[in-house]
Amino acid sequence: MIRKESIVARLPFISRYAGDNPTAEREIPVKKKRRLRDNPLLLYLYQIYTWLVFFPFLAITTTVLGIIATILAILFGGRVASIMGVIWSRLNSYITPMFVEVIGKEKIQKNQSYVIVANHQSHYDIFVIYGWMPVDFRWVMKIQLLKVPFLGYSCYKIGHVFIDRSNPEKAKESINAAKDRIKGGTSIMFFPEGTRSNDGTLREFKKGAFKFALDMNLPILPVTIVDSRNVLPARSLKLFPGRAKLIVHDPIDIQNYTEDNMESLMAVARQCIEKGLQMYS
Repeated sequence: MIRKESIVARLPFISRYAGDNPTAEREIPVKKKRRLRDNPLLLYLYQIYTWLVFFPFLAITTTVLGIIATILAILFGGRVASIMGVIWSRLNSYITPMFVEVIGKEKIQKNQSYVIVANHQSHYDIFVIYGWMPVDFRWVMKIQLLKVPFLGYSCYKIGHVFIDRSNPEKAKESINAAKDRIKGGTSIMFFPEGTRSNDGTLREFKKGAFKFALDMNLPILPVTIVDSRNVLPARSLKLFPGRAKLIVHDPIDIQNYTEDNMESLMAVARQCIEKGLQMYS
C-alpha cells in the first residue's frame, strides 16, 4: 500500500499543506504585468519626442485655439466657444498618443444639468474630461490657472469658474456667481479631491461640489477616470503613450439629502467612483 506522505513528497508541485488538508488550494503567486513605461529605455527615448514634438504642439494649439475660443465666446457665448476645448483636448491626446474609451454615456439625460464629480490622477484628466465628456459643462479651476497665457483668459471668457482656495470667502463668492451659468443642460465640473492623487487611490472629498449641488438642486453625476496616470503621473513630466477610460455612473438624486446628511451624499458618490476604479483599473 502506498502511503499518502510518499506521494506528497514525490510531487513537488502539490502544496506542502495538502498532506494535512486535502481541500487546501495551492496559492499561485500572481505576477504583476509590466507596463511599457516601466522600461527605462523606452521611457527615455519617448522623452525626446515629448520635448521636440508634444510640448511645442501643446503650446501652439493652446495659443491658436485659445484665441479662437476667446473670439467665439465674445461673439456667440461660452457654449459655442467650448467646442474649441474639445478640439484642443483631442488633438493633444492623439499626438501623445492617448486613446480614450467612454463607458456609460447613455446614462446622461439630455438637457439636464449636473454637478459632475470625478477622481483626479493626472493633468491628462483635463484632456479626458474636456475631450470626451458628452455634456456641455464649466470647470471649477484653481485661480492660479487664470495667469496661464491665452488659456487662462480664454477659460475666463468661456465662463469657467476660478476659485481662490486660500481664501474661503472669495471661493464661496466665485461659486455663487457661477450659479446663473449652470442651467439648461450646462453642468459644472469638480474634482472633489482638490488635487491629484499620487498613487491613484481616492483621497478624501471636499464639500464644495456637494454643497453646490444642494444649493442648486442638481443631481450629482459621478465619473471615474482610469489609467490617465499611466500616461502622465502626478507631479511628473515623464509622458508616455497609453489608454484611458472614462466611466459615467448613474446620477445621484439629491432629494433625500440636506446639509445635515451631506456626508452620506459624499460617501455615495465616492463609493461609485471607487467602484469604477476597482472594476476597470
